[in-house]
Amino acid sequence: MIPLFAFRDNSCDPRKCTVRRLERAGLIRVFSKVSRIPRNTLLLDPTAERALSPADRSPRSLSVLDCSWEVLEDIPLGSWRHRRALPFLVAANPVNFGRPWRLSSVEALAAALFIIGEREQAGEILGTVPWGTRFLELNEEPLDLYSKARDSREVLEVQKLYY
Repeated sequence: MIPLFAFRDNSCDPRKCTVRRLERAGLIRVFSKVSRIPRNTLLLDPTAERALSPADRSPRSLSVLDCSWEVLEDIPLGSWRHRRALPFLVAANPVNFGRPWRLSSVEALAAALFIIGEREQAGEILGTVPWGTRFLELNEEPLDLYSKARDSREVLEVQKLYY
């Protein structure tokens, strides 16, 4: 099991917060300060220049930023060496269903785990939300292709098939 971490700024509705669900299930450690996230983690960052790929297998930990995009703009993320953006995927969460690039934190973590070969752990965390299986169904083909790519460049080539 890859340790999971999150920075949460408490800007989302607590009833809809997927990180809270993961935390209640004991599947993630949550920090209120982004500086507390380990520097050697694989940080999911939508502004990162490199796409997540199977070449990123076996990270020490995986972290997500559970905050609004406005807050994200004010966070200095350059000090993390292993920042990766997720490739094109479609949300299954009730707030953004069917919208590309609008994943909840649990969807983002599950997608990352799936791509790096940790499918069982991805399924476990998706089990904390009622629509978790639907996320995998909506994104079955791209996730499978992303997980077979060799590196970030190949992931970006596969991504071109979907948008």
